[in-house]
Amino acid sequence: MNALPKPTNTSATDQADRMASSFSASYAGVVAFITVATEGSFARAADRLGVGRSAVSRSVQKLEGQLGARLFSRTTRSTTLTAEGELFFENCRPGVERIVQALEEMRDLRDGPPRGQLRISATHGFGRKIIAPLMSEFHMRYPGIAIELLLDERTPDLAVDRVDVAFREGRLDDSQVIAKQIIPMQMVVCASPDYARRHGLPASIEELDAHACINRRLPNGRLRSWDFKVDGRPHSVTPQADIVVNDDDLMLHALMEGQGLAQIPAFEVCDELRKGTLVTCLAQHAPDDRGHYLCYLSRRQLPKRVRAFIDFITTQVRALDLDCSTAVARMHADAAFTEGEAVAA
Repeated sequence: MNALPKPTNTSATDQADRMASSFSASYAGVVAFITVATEGSFARAADRLGVGRSAVSRSVQKLEGQLGARLFSRTTRSTTLTAEGELFFENCRPGVERIVQALEEMRDLRDGPPRGQLRISATHGFGRKIIAPLMSEFHMRYPGIAIELLLDERTPDLAVDRVDVAFREGRLDDSQVIAKQIIPMQMVVCASPDYARRHGLPASIEELDAHACINRRLPNGRLRSWDFKVDGRPHSVTPQADIVVNDDDLMLHALMEGQGLAQIPAFEVCDELRKGTLVTCLAQHAPDDRGHYLCYLSRRQLPKRVRAFIDFITTQVRALDLDCSTAVARMHADAAFTEGEAVAA
């Protein structure tokens, strides 16, 4: 008797075959497409992928043929996404990032010591004063990790800019980002002792108008407001500035030269306050602590190199004793005591 043929699930088999065929035919095109969209040009995408520009172009063209849609608008000077390309990019990017993350995590688990590339973003002042001096020791501990430190006042998009860790004032308004406070972020109004002797110091916010003020130009073109607290409520002013700069280091230099008053992050001037080469005022109107945060994308398993950097930098920065509240409070207590003695005399 002939055996009956085994039943087969033709629909499921056909679906699996179509999926395999589609994936093998499209994956190279999707990778090429995502890379071109991220890098902004076919040439840079080819460099990043380590292949020829023509190979990237062929992969994208094949993908466009499969989709029946044009994904890029190309001219001799620029490459931009079409409306269909933007939609396809937003739908594909999370999946590709998950695959890349999975590959990175498995390599980290398999290959032992942390290694690979880290992209770090920080503001100019924090990056120069706090992060950059620690990079030598970090590299000695983890020679397999290469660091790219990017200084920028703008808040990065950690996913789009491929930033592993960002340092920023205040929390990032993004539910996908983990923000961990690393140090306080106090703002203090400072002047040099020489300026204080020649011009005095303001006893109220209103008296700022009678003083030479040094202010900061933000990347968006606006002047940075000075934040205070009055009667328990936030209060901001933008005093008339005699000097405007776009960098906290330049502001600190002008302060030390006795050119006026400035409101500046306390971590920038902790050493100067402790040594007495700068003095503060308006402490009674100090704003709430914003916090300086270490930020990274939420991941169930961080790559070893990212975890190593976060653990190292958190320990090292907190050991620097950048909380100036004690020094500022002592300075104002001394000033009040001296003033009281003068009145009594």
